[in-house]
Amino acid sequence: MRLAALRSCAWLTLFFVIAAAAQPADDGQWVRAAKDYASTRFSGLNQVNEANAAQLRLAFSFSTGVVRGHEAAPIVAGSTMFIVGPYPNTLFALDLARPGAPLKWKFEPRPDPSSQGVACCDLVNRGAAYADGRVFFNTLDNQTLAVDAATGQELWRVKLGNIKLGESMTMAPLVVKGKVLVGNSGGEFGVRGWLTALDAATGRIAWRAWSTGPDKEVLIGANFKPYYAQDRGSDLGVSTWPPDAWKIGGGNAWGWISYDPQLDLIYYGTGNPGPWNPEQRPGDNKWTAGVFARKPDTGEAVWFYQYSPHDLHDYDGVNEHVLIDAAVNGQPRKLLVHPDRNGHVYLIDRTNGQVLSANTFVPVTTSNGVDLQTGKLRYNPAKEPRAGETIRNICPASPGGKDWQPSAFSPRTGLLYIPHQNLCHDAATSQVSYIAGTPYVGADLKMYPGPGGSRGLFTAWDPLSGKKAWSIDEHFPVWSGALATAGDLVFYGTMDGWFKAVNARTGALLWQYKTASGIIGQPISYRGPDGNQYIAVLSGIGGWAGAVVAGNLDTRDGTAASGFANAMKDLKAATSLGGMLYVFALPPGGAR
Repeated sequence: MRLAALRSCAWLTLFFVIAAAAQPADDGQWVRAAKDYASTRFSGLNQVNEANAAQLRLAFSFSTGVVRGHEAAPIVAGSTMFIVGPYPNTLFALDLARPGAPLKWKFEPRPDPSSQGVACCDLVNRGAAYADGRVFFNTLDNQTLAVDAATGQELWRVKLGNIKLGESMTMAPLVVKGKVLVGNSGGEFGVRGWLTALDAATGRIAWRAWSTGPDKEVLIGANFKPYYAQDRGSDLGVSTWPPDAWKIGGGNAWGWISYDPQLDLIYYGTGNPGPWNPEQRPGDNKWTAGVFARKPDTGEAVWFYQYSPHDLHDYDGVNEHVLIDAAVNGQPRKLLVHPDRNGHVYLIDRTNGQVLSANTFVPVTTSNGVDLQTGKLRYNPAKEPRAGETIRNICPASPGGKDWQPSAFSPRTGLLYIPHQNLCHDAATSQVSYIAGTPYVGADLKMYPGPGGSRGLFTAWDPLSGKKAWSIDEHFPVWSGALATAGDLVFYGTMDGWFKAVNARTGALLWQYKTASGIIGQPISYRGPDGNQYIAVLSGIGGWAGAVVAGNLDTRDGTAASGFANAMKDLKAATSLGGMLYVFALPPGGAR
């Protein structure tokens, strides 16, 4: 484990302590995957803390009966916990008011089995959302559903995409101002990306914002004011592509959405352009691999910033955008923190899209930093894929310095806690033809450990100084989400099945528990009906990083799982399939 002193940023810690004290008390629930609209994944509960974390014990467990990748965050509203599993996307409701939290009801949406054939990276689902007595979730075959939280009765369902085109849905919805926000997956099949808002009461489509195409369809109008010159102009979603390529250009919104109620803006990232072979799509490929700020009522775009123009390495832009308020150079700013797959942590003014800093948090060979005057990523031409050649030592690899697995932010420490990987790859690209519903990639990759040899890292990052505070090496990529709590603890899981609690200020290991399967889920904390604090996480190996186990892949083919198999040859020996909820609490008398 590598640790760095925090004394130099003591003033920063004080600022965030004051800011946190002004926030409302934690209600003990966890009604959306990211906990709050700011996507902090921070629990204000502190019954479990650094003094007693070692006493945590298993309170109860629950089997989902499914053995694919479990990436979801459990949802807690009142005295009920809701879990949505990977395909077939069964929704479970557990009664937290009864000993052992028995099943209250389950709802089986019965998605089309053919959807399994168009899931690029396992049959995962990243969670549900609760609002106004309803639970909202997506199915792999592109349906969004609303279910009565008390009874499990279906209230409405809407089909939003077409699996015959390679379209699927894996993201967790967000409910904002009576609208359910959902996005699609399928960039590896030439699916055109979108974000759609549904009326929470009826399921009626309120608006849809496409990620490519003419301004009218991207919902770009007179109030669109991007900070940088390269993002200004008419119909850039068409002109920055070869003719008609935007129609199969990707930019899917399969990641996370944040919301600022004061500015009344939602923030979300767009995915990679298609195909992966960049020579087939010259241009910046707007509006892929970047972040949109939009009005939730209408979907109207307010600003956009592109992290990776003409995305060369499948870096996307869908990772979480954590909203914080802090002083920069003595001036209060509304900020957005984004750890991107291209290896940089961005600090952005969320009122206008100006990049204030962008610093690397993993070894990077693909670029030479970000020009803060223009906002442009300075690509390294030596690492640009070229058809007929094998380009080596591309760092970070396609899953990036960090993929979908969400970080957590603690207002007590002022640190962002990043679960991530340290991988590089070799790439050979080729021409590929578009055939609806079939892979549209044009690249063969082989991934391997990055510099230092450790494939996984859990890093505490100071977003204002742009530096690491401390970092923990892990044998495998850290593919789980992170949870920070007011007890100055941070929780995360490992792919070989360890669930860990570390000191939020130092990274020191305080507690760990071995689960039956690798952990790629998102941990949460809630207050039970008995008044006690609980910590919960789903285990169940899978996802892109765990595909060698979930899909029983032959690792002798290093290009399997888009090259991830080459980096995970020892995972099968380290864990087994499973799908289990684990919930932990202090023993009676353990809280003090």
